[in-house]
Amino acid sequence: MHFEKWQALGNDYVIVEERELPFELTPGRVSAICAPHTGIGSDGVLLIRETDEPEFVAEVKIYNPDGSEAELSGNGVRQAVMYLRSHGWTEDDSFAVRTAAGEIRPRIEGELCTMDIGHASLRSETDFPSGGDDGTGTFESGGREFAFQFVQVGNPQVAIEIKDGLEELELQRYGPFIEQSELFPNRTNVSFWQRTGPAEIRARIFERGVGETMSSGTGATGAAVAATLRGVQSPVTVVLDGGELVVDVGEDMHVEMTGWARPVYAGTLSEEVLKELNATE
Repeated sequence: MHFEKWQALGNDYVIVEERELPFELTPGRVSAICAPHTGIGSDGVLLIRETDEPEFVAEVKIYNPDGSEAELSGNGVRQAVMYLRSHGWTEDDSFAVRTAAGEIRPRIEGELCTMDIGHASLRSETDFPSGGDDGTGTFESGGREFAFQFVQVGNPQVAIEIKDGLEELELQRYGPFIEQSELFPNRTNVSFWQRTGPAEIRARIFERGVGETMSSGTGATGAAVAATLRGVQSPVTVVLDGGELVVDVGEDMHVEMTGWARPVYAGTLSEEVLKELNATE
């Protein structure tokens, strides 16, 4: 099984083409591949699949390290897009890929990739069924009350503005409860953000199925949408632990996100690991 390891702002994925897989990707196998000491080690797996639909270069399936499938990952799909371009799946700098969240249309300019995320929404009957039209609410986690903004950007996001003390905030203390709150039947991603300029915010991300991560494209997007609703100017520069993303939020909440992605290494799984994976359900 051949694979490549890619990263975008420290958010790393194993990329594998379906035709290279000697088995089905089950949750147990995904978890074993993502394991940091006994597997490859990553924030998830990107499965590149051929499609008969001529409007799409490929289908990208996204798996979290706990084995669950994600609808969308901004950093992950950006890595898949740059992989597809560098491996000759297309010679175009603008094309479409299919994800569980629908069509994503990227635009490559040198080392940067701008992704059309589509329109953000503040409501979701499936991911936040009790929410109102403005997507706002409050809850308590770890003995502290938070006001939040729900944003749907292909996957569920909860953005929480922190006035002071963002760097000292213990995400592991608050994130797990919020992720699994009964308000969000499919669990949710969480971004804690603080405004640092008229068009800039600092954000820290607690990702669904992952935990605290160095960056998240959709997490940055959710935070940027929430920030623009509170007066931050667009395009918003989102400063993450792994670097910066630029998120352009239109008046109609149409969103584009720009950032980089690059390969780390290519590899082949050993026969011993393959035997263990084949024995894993």
